[in-house]
Amino acid sequence: MEINSFVSRLATKEKVAASSQNQALAALLFLYKNILGLTIQSPENIIRAKKSKKLPAVLSREETAKIFSLLPENDYGLFIRLLYGTGMRLMEGLRLRVQDIDFDKNEITVHCGKGAKDRKTMLPVSLKFPLQKHLENVRRIHEVDCKDGFGSVPLPSALAKKYPNAGKTWAWQWVFPQARRWQNKETGEQGRHHIDPSVIQRTLHEAVLRSGIPKPIGCHTFRHSFATHLLESGYDIRTIQELLVTAMFQPLWFTPTSSTAAVSAFKALSTECDLSLYHLVKIGLIWLLVMCSGEYYGRKV
Repeated sequence: MEINSFVSRLATKEKVAASSQNQALAALLFLYKNILGLTIQSPENIIRAKKSKKLPAVLSREETAKIFSLLPENDYGLFIRLLYGTGMRLMEGLRLRVQDIDFDKNEITVHCGKGAKDRKTMLPVSLKFPLQKHLENVRRIHEVDCKDGFGSVPLPSALAKKYPNAGKTWAWQWVFPQARRWQNKETGEQGRHHIDPSVIQRTLHEAVLRSGIPKPIGCHTFRHSFATHLLESGYDIRTIQELLVTAMFQPLWFTPTSSTAAVSAFKALSTECDLSLYHLVKIGLIWLLVMCSGEYYGRKV
């Protein structure tokens, strides 16, 4: 079949990645069906490329501390530290609202995470005071915006229709708003969205380059490192499962070797009976439903 021959040539001779092969295949199928009006014989025999499974990078505690020491002392550096301390994904952190942070309980509520799931995660004590100072500055900016006749933020779903003035309330403001207001040139309306993810990614990239750590490090790396360091600190697997909501599978970083370490960690936690810390972490969340078997599989979580 000429389609299979073309796709195979991309893989064997052109060394094209699996995602690019599937993109080219989708373009060919669209061409045959919608442009040329041709019927493809035996479409079930078309070969589709499968993405290879790759182990994610995990930072050691020393590497994490080194990167943190090179981060700027501003909102961007605070946000990256918060990603590691909470295990949040990049967009989960950027979409945080003021009302999602409970300083009394040291909790952060994450809304509409992966799979449209809500969860709670812990607020690191070391970041509590810096985050409070940050919000004081954000509130001053919000008050200035309101005095200028703006200060409204977009609301999820259709809440803006049900509560027209809710977008200007302090509770709904972004925790990490943009430095500049956007402006609609046609209506003159102005407002602030949350920080663009590329700004955070660029800030982290610059710190990683200066650190000299030869690993492919991105914002999601801190999520894997967060779970790994909890495991190394003696938390049992169920605690880590409940800490970050995700799909039911065994993560790539969780190898048969680390499964033995997890059993030891569980025994250590049970022996020490550190119930206060144990219950602090077990706050109704679910992370990695892990299968402790000899085989391991998974995808990016």
